[in-house]
Parts: sequence; structure tokens; C-alpha cells
Amino acid sequence: MLLKMHGKLTAAAIGEKLGTTGEAARQQLARLERDGLTLASSEPSGVGRPTRLWKLTAAGHARFPDTHAALTVQILDSVRTLLGEAALDRIIARREDETRTHYKAAMAGRFGLKDRVAALAELRSAEGYMAGWRETGDGGVMLVENHCPICAAAASCQGFCRAELSVFRDVLGPDASVERTEHLINGGSRCSYIIREANA
Repeated sequence: MLLKMHGKLTAAAIGEKLGTTGEAARQQLARLERDGLTLASSEPSGVGRPTRLWKLTAAGHARFPDTHAALTVQILDSVRTLLGEAALDRIIARREDETRTHYKAAMAGRFGLKDRVAALAELRSAEGYMAGWRETGDGGVMLVENHCPICAAAASCQGFCRAELSVFRDVLGPDASVERTEHLINGGSRCSYIIREANA
């Protein structure tokens, strides 16, 4: 759950969050690695040894609910086969329009970039994305989605991810710049977005 919620973490950080030692956390992570659920990588950290960071593998992510994944993929494949790619695009566009309308209504009375990103995170969490946000320290805001309840559908049809990004840009307004910096479908441990004032 910690890796799902926070992305890559060191064993020491996990141990601290769990109220135990880094070594105890490392032993548990190694066990999960043997089961194919976690993976460690080394990243440069300035002077000294590289930092060893742990993340979930695809199998680890699969331990979290993916609502009716197999059925959804089967239906998408059937639409594509029977009705063509254009019909699938229309279905995605319809979902995009409905989502945009719902989000814009929920954003009423939310002003300022941070307030609107906070509202978007609330909306996404209510839909199962386990979303959160934080300031980046350089005037921007990071929106993070730790889970994708439609991951199987998105992997089958990238149109869902394109539509999601379009909705975010629309509901955050013309003064906001939205850039996806980490993408679960492309091997990321989660989906992350950097959001800034467009004129910043």
C-alpha cells in the first residue's frame, strides 16, 4: 500500500512510515521481490552510493482492484472488431464529454490553481484513482494518481489516456499548463502531472 500511495521509496523510508527499521522493511521488500511484486533500482544521489529505490511491478499493481478489467477489454475489442475504430473513438469522446461536464460542475466556486487541483484530486479519488497533490516548490503543483481503476481499458485503448489529459486541461482552465510526467501505461509506477500557471 505504501508503494502504491507514494511511488518509489527507500527501505528506510518505508521502515519509518511503518514504525520499524529499514532492515526489517528491506527483508519484507526482498520477499515481495521474490514473489515478483516489487523491484529495486539504483538511482544516483550525489556523493556516495546510489540510492536504492523500491517500486511495485505490474504484478504488484495487479493486486489492487481493477474493476471488471477482463470484461471491459473484451467489450472494447468487440466494439473495435464489429463497429470499427471510429465507433470506439465516439464512445471515448462521449465519456470524455460527460466527465468534463461533471468535473466543471464540481469545480464551480473553486478559484485559483491550487484550489482547482485540490478539487480535481478529490474527484479522481472518489472514482478510485487514489489521487493526491502537492506543491512542487517552484510555483507548480503535482497531481498524482496512485491507482488506475481503468488500467486494463487504458492499456487496450490509449484514447482513454488522451481524453483524460484533455479533460484535465479543460477543467483547470486556459491559464493552466498540464504536463503528464509519469504514466502507468508506459512503465511508470503511477500517473503524475505537473501543473503550472500557463504564463509562469
